[in-house]
Amino acid sequence: MAALMAAEAAAPPGPTEAAETSETAEAAELSRVLSRLLPGLEADSKVGRRRALEALQRALEAAWPEAPDADPAAAAAATAAFQGPWARLLLPRLLYCLADPAEGCRALAAHLLDLGLRRAARPRDALPRLLPALAARLAGPESARGRPPEACEELRLALVQLLSLAVRLGGPALAPHLDDAVRVLRRTLLDPFAAVRRESCQCAAGLARATPDHFHMQSESLIGPLMQSISHQHWKVRVAVIEATGTVIQFGSSKSVDDVLPHFAQRLFDDVPQVRQAVTCVVGGWLLDLRDRYSFFHKLIPLLLSSLEDDIPEIALAAAGLWEKVGLQWQRENEDDLKDKLDFSTPPPAHHPSPETRPVLGCRELVFRNLSKILPAVCHDLTDWVVGTRLKAAQLLLVLLLHAEDHSTQHLDAVLRVLHRACADDDPAVVRSCTRSAELVGVFVSPEVFLKLILSMLKKSPSPSGLLVLASVIRGCPREALQPHLKVIAVELARPHICQGSENRLYGEHLLLCVRTLASVCQEDCRGCSLQLMEVLVTVMALSGATGLSDKVQETMDALAAVQDVDGSQDLYREHVGPLMEWVAASHHDWTIHSVELLQFNVVVTHAGPALGEVLPHLVPILRSCLQPARDPQMRLRLFSSLSRVLLSAKQTVDSQGQFHHYLNTVAKDILVPNLQWHAGKTAAAIRTAAVSCLWALLSSDVLSEKQIWEVQETLMLDILTTLEEDSQMTRLISCQIINKFLKTSSGVGDPDKFIKIYPELLKRLDDVSHEVRLAATSALVSWLACIQNDDGKSYYQSNIQFLYRELLVYLDDPEGAVQDAVLAREVVSSVHLRISIACGVVPTRGQCVHCPSSTFQTC
Repeated sequence: MAALMAAEAAAPPGPTEAAETSETAEAAELSRVLSRLLPGLEADSKVGRRRALEALQRALEAAWPEAPDADPAAAAAATAAFQGPWARLLLPRLLYCLADPAEGCRALAAHLLDLGLRRAARPRDALPRLLPALAARLAGPESARGRPPEACEELRLALVQLLSLAVRLGGPALAPHLDDAVRVLRRTLLDPFAAVRRESCQCAAGLARATPDHFHMQSESLIGPLMQSISHQHWKVRVAVIEATGTVIQFGSSKSVDDVLPHFAQRLFDDVPQVRQAVTCVVGGWLLDLRDRYSFFHKLIPLLLSSLEDDIPEIALAAAGLWEKVGLQWQRENEDDLKDKLDFSTPPPAHHPSPETRPVLGCRELVFRNLSKILPAVCHDLTDWVVGTRLKAAQLLLVLLLHAEDHSTQHLDAVLRVLHRACADDDPAVVRSCTRSAELVGVFVSPEVFLKLILSMLKKSPSPSGLLVLASVIRGCPREALQPHLKVIAVELARPHICQGSENRLYGEHLLLCVRTLASVCQEDCRGCSLQLMEVLVTVMALSGATGLSDKVQETMDALAAVQDVDGSQDLYREHVGPLMEWVAASHHDWTIHSVELLQFNVVVTHAGPALGEVLPHLVPILRSCLQPARDPQMRLRLFSSLSRVLLSAKQTVDSQGQFHHYLNTVAKDILVPNLQWHAGKTAAAIRTAAVSCLWALLSSDVLSEKQIWEVQETLMLDILTTLEEDSQMTRLISCQIINKFLKTSSGVGDPDKFIKIYPELLKRLDDVSHEVRLAATSALVSWLACIQNDDGKSYYQSNIQFLYRELLVYLDDPEGAVQDAVLAREVVSSVHLRISIACGVVPTRGQCVHCPSSTFQTC
């Protein structure tokens, strides 16, 4: 036995014993080195302490293998040898140096602590000493100036990084020291240095992952500092805070979700895409992995769905991917409840806007089941005073309706009310999103349901936004579903309180939009309600005087004509002019200048074109009734203006059927004569001017034969002669032209007594202040002389011709050359020569009008 023992003692040591011996030797050597250097840390001089720390750094770096990765066994042996001297000698002294007055010494101490933790075999053993020391430097009492114990921000960053390293290396062993770590993070999360905040956020997330079983007890205390930093001016800090908050709540208490969501919602408006993407990813992660996610679905779903409409495609795609995962996961978790829907899945509606990208069943069910909780908040945000909030809410409502599909029917009243209000928004983007939402209502909801609600709102208070909602809903509705209700819609739009609801331009535009949308959706089905739609268009045209919608009305009318296969708006008028005339004339006995029906009548009269000739039995009685002297003067002026425009092109309007001559006597006697009578006042004078203009338009239109003009002359000549004395230059001028027209088309002098009364009135106009009137009067006198053709007439009117000649001689010396030329014109000279020769028995030659050698002629 003794020999055996001796042999064993003499035998060489095995590998294990050799490693232990080598490890012990390295530890002993390191201990001797550290023991020699550590006293320098207590030097009074900061230079001495710094040199000691630098020497320690060199010693530690020399003790560590140069390439530990190449030999794992050597690295393990080195860490094991380092553990003892590190924990026993170096760690306490370095922790003490963290409070050194010299900043450089504190920085070296922090670096050596980092180096030591990375190389120690059991870094968790350092936690009981390390965490309190870090808490003292980072979360201790502030100085009188409000500064933390560690004043240097770079050193605070190094210490927080040291804490992060301890969390990463310590793992679950950090649980007993959770209070110190949280206390440090509560302070550093609000550090003035942005880099410290970012590192603190990463440390908080690491702490949550390292201690999942205990972290929930402390997690709520970190939410306050995190939320104070979520609006930091540096976007990287905001991103770090959002990501850290996601992890803290994921491994901590779900009660904090309610405190965090308002801040996350605000970050969805962040100008930096990375911040919005961080919110999207965190919320998506919660919907997938949060323990109590079912309790927060109605709060988290709106945030994720809002990102589906983000301006950045990458964010929208990320949100879509996360949302699909959420839906599929919920679908798997609730497969038993969804068995029937999964086995007998319904295809998307025929008019689904994007059937190829229809959300999965789980997503649709999640929205449908939570819609009653989400919708009130969305409706509230749509009325917010901040434009960005309203826009996000409008985009979210669009996504919700796309998921809810026909289930949105039960919430339709609330949806339509908020759309009615939101479509009046000042921001075009909000209005666009709301109109798209209204289109989805038309796609998924029965017309019988939504029309009942929308038309009811329009009856109570017609508005541009209500009409826009109606137009948008109609645009989304399928043609076959809308066809049975087409007449109801058209009749409602044509009701006076809707089509005459406002003279506002926007109101008119949206009313036209309703008509255009009906025409584009229903196509030829609009034939059955074409009259009502024409009534709407006529009303908009009538009220568009100040808004300039005439061109848009014409475009809409052309579109309506196109879907009905008729050739333009003129054919539409031809088809409906009779009912339209009856429609506007129903109340013509009560019209005033302010009557909308008067404006509608003017539109029909001036735009019906050739169709007007078919409704003369309706048109003429209305004009006769409304143009009596007892009626509103301003209304009569407007009617005369419209009548003048029509009569200027009578062949294409009132006489398109060649029947106007049947009503000529009524127009002359019952319409023009009463309005040519003299009455005091400027308004009465304006009416006489308008009546004279109408007569001139009629005579200039070439629709009257000479016989018909003679009949008009017999009726109106005396009244026209009285208008030669009007104060209005235009009235006098037109009257001269009318008399000239009468005289040129007459075959003789007619009644001599009436004929003789004409030329004295015209002679008076030769002294008119207006040169145009004087020239027109001269031309009329020529026509008057031309009417005396036979010898009997020349003898009968001899004295009148002599008087006329004497008066004309005076105007050969007129200051105005134009008047002289008119008197000396060929027509005047030849006519006068002829008449004077007969009267005097002399035939003067041209040029002897003034200097005639005949005494008899001179006497004349």
